[in-house]
Amino acid sequence: MASIAMRINGRVQGVFFRASARDKATELGVNGFVQNAADGGVYVEAEGNEEILKEFIAWCKIGPPYAQVMTIVIEKQSEKGYVGFQIRR
Repeated sequence: MASIAMRINGRVQGVFFRASARDKATELGVNGFVQNAADGGVYVEAEGNEEILKEFIAWCKIGPPYAQVMTIVIEKQSEKGYVGFQIRR
């Protein structure tokens, strides 16, 4: 099991990024959460099998239609034991 934190910047708020990320994570079996960041970006913590996380990261680099991802910073972190994937406010 791998665990990562991602900071995603660009046009990622107001384009259904959080809801779409939750749907993709649920489809893949990724656990964690997504939330808007104060700087206009999106913050994600995700856990799962390394191969599945790679697929989720690849999706996050593109995002949903109308999103324009400019930068994504990924950091490994210790496992937190998330169950399911939630949108946080």
